Amino acid sequence: MSEAQPILPKAPAAAVNERLLLFILAAVQFTHVMDFMIIMPLGTRLMDAFAIGPAAFSKLTATYSISAAVVGFLAGFVMDRLPRKRTLLVLYAGFALSTAGCALAPTYETLLLARLVAGVCGGVASSLVAAMVADVVPPERRGRAMAVVAAAFPLALVMGMPTGLFLAEKFSWHAPFYFLGGASLLVWVVAFKALPMVVTERATVSPMRQMRQILTHPVHIRAFALSGVLVFAGALVVPFMIPSMETNVKLSSDQISVIYFIGGIVTAFTANLFGRLSDRFDKLYVLAGVTALAMTAVFFITRLGPTPLLGVLGLTTLFFVTMSGRFPPAMTMVANAVEPQYRAGFMSVNAAMQQSCGGMANIVAGWIVVRNAETKVLEHYEKVGWVSLAAFVVTVLLAAWLRAAAPHAARNDGAAREKPAVLDPPH
Repeated sequence: MSEAQPILPKAPAAAVNERLLLFILAAVQFTHVMDFMIIMPLGTRLMDAFAIGPAAFSKLTATYSISAAVVGFLAGFVMDRLPRKRTLLVLYAGFALSTAGCALAPTYETLLLARLVAGVCGGVASSLVAAMVADVVPPERRGRAMAVVAAAFPLALVMGMPTGLFLAEKFSWHAPFYFLGGASLLVWVVAFKALPMVVTERATVSPMRQMRQILTHPVHIRAFALSGVLVFAGALVVPFMIPSMETNVKLSSDQISVIYFIGGIVTAFTANLFGRLSDRFDKLYVLAGVTALAMTAVFFITRLGPTPLLGVLGLTTLFFVTMSGRFPPAMTMVANAVEPQYRAGFMSVNAAMQQSCGGMANIVAGWIVVRNAETKVLEHYEKVGWVSLAAFVVTVLLAAWLRAAAPHAARNDGAAREKPAVLDPPH
């Protein structure tokens, strides 16, 4: 891959508060993930409110992911032709309004439509966040920046289900959507005031040719493969983690809540550590080290029988920490490998592909795991673990494959530095 050409500034670059910028982008990411998580504990209430069954409720969660994946791919045709800030503000406004619209939905069909719009806007906005981080933050600090944004996921994981359940119990099923819609509108106002305009290299070819270049470039193919397997490996284990804790490990609902709370809090604090390691050492080696720890956690978690809470807590916390810890080195490698003129379109397609791989992993796990009709114990979860372990190994091999084609993506020796995008003052 040719090195990115320096961007010639049209005007002196404005001083930008990088911490504030990352805080805003992390808030966008947090609310997007929170919106997906907050509906999980509302199943019974929504089924009662709209007289629907489990299959219809599952469509509310699936529609969000599917719409994000499909439209994310289509957005790849045009994302590099649009100004970053304005596009993000439009998408995020749609996300905030559609989330608030969920609270106002009078019928199941309108709620389903609101979830579809929220998935479209939130999913594409999320991919734009990753592109903006790579645009603004220079490679020597990009690992830490990616870690700040990645920390939004464990925090949303911890807060999503408890917040949704608390607000629904205190008020009604409408309340979680009102709360998140209002919070998103507040984030939008701050983003409108504080985000700088980012002047990047623009696509100079037709949308069809641009997409063809995104999809067929040899380095992009390696980056897509790494991103997809990165998500696939963890998504295999997650869907049956809570059911296995209930039926196989014999933990109560309160104990499971403790597991998620502790795991999420520790992960939020350790995310910055993995970001700093990614900025200091070769990202391939950081990824390999974190992956080895993740494999240890998965090996034991997928084989657990009745176990004291303390022992389970150690394994699950290691699982949450390492699942999140793999993303800063891997996604920084991906962002570094892609040239600026392809970045937004690539990230949009990449996010769509990750959504698809996550859904595929859920399906594969569902094929393997069965429930014993008599004991209610989940069987063959350890086989899911073996598939996950294989995917972990493949992740590291794919990262090495990407590094071979784009060595500068993994190194931190000052080679092949790209110049950051020009920033105009917030307006």
